[in-house]
Amino acid sequence: MHAIFDTSITYLKGVGPHKADLLAKELGIRTYRDLLVYFPFRYVDKSKIYKIKEVTTDATYFLLKGRITNLQAVGDKRTKYIKAQLVDDSGSIELLWFKGLRWIKNRFEPGKEYLVFGKPSVYKNMFNFVHPEIDDVPDEQSGALTNRLEGIYHSSEKLKNAGMGSRGISKLIKTLLTATAGQLLENLPDNFIKRYGLLDHKTAMLNIHFPANPEIINKAILRLKFEELFFLQLELLLQKKILKNKAQGQVFERVGEKFNTFFKDYLPFELTGAQKRVIREIRGDLRTGKQMNRLLQGDVGSGKTLVALMSMLIAIDNGFQATFMAPTEILATQHYNTLRQILGDMNVSVELLTGSTKATKRKQLHEDLQQGRLDILVGTHALIEDTVKFSKLGFVVIDEQHRFGVAQRAKLWKKNKIPPHVLVMTATPIPRTLAMTLYGNLDISIIDELPPGRKPVKTLHFFESKRLRVIGFMRDQIQKGRQIYVVYPLISESEKMDLKNLMDGYENMLRDFPEPEYQVSVVHGKMKPDVKAFEMKRFTDGITNILVATTVIEVGVDVPNASVMIIENAERFGLSQLHQLRGRVGRGADQSWCILMSGNKLSNEGRKRLEIMVSTTDGFKIAEADLKLRGPGDIQGTRQSGMLDLHLANLAKDGDLIAKTRKIAAEILEDDPRLQKEENRRLNLEIRRRFKDKTLWARIS
Repeated sequence: MHAIFDTSITYLKGVGPHKADLLAKELGIRTYRDLLVYFPFRYVDKSKIYKIKEVTTDATYFLLKGRITNLQAVGDKRTKYIKAQLVDDSGSIELLWFKGLRWIKNRFEPGKEYLVFGKPSVYKNMFNFVHPEIDDVPDEQSGALTNRLEGIYHSSEKLKNAGMGSRGISKLIKTLLTATAGQLLENLPDNFIKRYGLLDHKTAMLNIHFPANPEIINKAILRLKFEELFFLQLELLLQKKILKNKAQGQVFERVGEKFNTFFKDYLPFELTGAQKRVIREIRGDLRTGKQMNRLLQGDVGSGKTLVALMSMLIAIDNGFQATFMAPTEILATQHYNTLRQILGDMNVSVELLTGSTKATKRKQLHEDLQQGRLDILVGTHALIEDTVKFSKLGFVVIDEQHRFGVAQRAKLWKKNKIPPHVLVMTATPIPRTLAMTLYGNLDISIIDELPPGRKPVKTLHFFESKRLRVIGFMRDQIQKGRQIYVVYPLISESEKMDLKNLMDGYENMLRDFPEPEYQVSVVHGKMKPDVKAFEMKRFTDGITNILVATTVIEVGVDVPNASVMIIENAERFGLSQLHQLRGRVGRGADQSWCILMSGNKLSNEGRKRLEIMVSTTDGFKIAEADLKLRGPGDIQGTRQSGMLDLHLANLAKDGDLIAKTRKIAAEILEDDPRLQKEENRRLNLEIRRRFKDKTLWARIS
């Protein structure tokens, strides 16, 4: 695409500074290019003119032709509106306007015919059109009514008030295309277009905004989706190649005493085949002399932390230090305790640094770190502070990396002259097609087995009418010495109704499980940290039988004796959150249960979510189902903004196209790694344009 498309939208005829500011604030449209790729979300057919008597509620919109009569202002100053009648030879229909009254009043000529397009509504058993679109009737010879497909664009109230509703935006795009159509240059090789049966770029761009016929819309969408995904995959693979070729890394040649001692004497259980495979992949990376950037995906309880520890031991065996960064203090503390517990009395020093670390302890940590007396430092954002200096940092583990900004993570790189190796961990299973887009510039390892001896959690769904049965089951489990979580949805800590539901639930539990026979605790985000910590500790220590909580326990709580997870109003949770909550149980050797409680009336989507949870414990299958039900949602948000600049492609629905475009991009780079061949000249130009304004954050996984 030509450089003219980098022009500020301010300079487009009909825009100017005020409208440009509104477009930027409301829709993020700042340049000609931004406007060009602001696509319609649907189309309406304005080729057929209906008679007024044919108007029904069966169709969404109708195009009518007739004379506007009886135009009059109605009401007082506070509730004034304009009404009129549209008349044709079959009858009449009322037209109503509540805004733009001064303009409407002087808009129509008596006796002249107009085209009126609108959505019918019913008032007192009569049809009317509220705020219809009005156009002059075109000359019949012009053929302007043939194949009149009009794109509908998302707008906002502020934009509509400034004359930039859907039609206003459409007019701006028409102005832009009229002025720049000659600059819509092809960016794919000619042989691509022929081989894959694609429209050329210009035809696709013109027809997605102003389609010549219904059939061409899908062809235009396919071409532009292909283009979006292909260049995204090409960009990711190029970044990966640049990283592999240029990013120097420490060479960890040996697996030494600490790794071998741990493997022989301290390993808590036999490694799964998946864990062994991932460790081999990491060891292979550490020998190359290039910086490792690897994503470790694994379901809840699959043993990612153990793999991370063994990888850090390789760094320590080679004379380097390691750090483990987690997004919250609860999670960092849990990782610290887990590492200390697994390492036992091994000669490996591990410390914790968070915002709560006391000044005297912090001073000692800094000194030990700089002197090389500290092997592993676990922590939160506190790790990236300038005062934290390592003697020789060689390995970084980042848990749930999407919660850290790119610039934040970059600070860890600067703590060593040669960048440390990086292992990024996520407990959110991501379908393969999505992972190759979200993390396409990282190498990906997957742990898809649970450790031996772990029994899959049994999941059951009960309606409220079965509450007494569930209470009986809870009593039975408590008699067997087990503990129970009861989780309530809390969409926002400020929502009083949610908090009331939680506290009502807590009081009901106290009635059904009275003291002193039972101990029931409650935990939620409004509580003071010390009170919350006290209640959590009572549960961890086995004093409390039942912990009533919000999703504060979604991460950071590991109680092997807790074998029952009851999720209240389960239909209000997303699939990924339900799966994360279920992962809080099933951590011991005993059979664990997840019970999904719901109201008796469920939406279709709510019912499907609960059916999926009951049918499988496979996090990857659940993520795939979630993707199909809801779209990328939160998962798409796990990638730093700017990378997934997708306007048409849908990561939930276009998995086949993602895989296809990645394969094509990989084949091209295999044959022409620097895109220097004449046949790839257009690809080279487009990639250069895309890279022009970007810091190459591929260095920072």
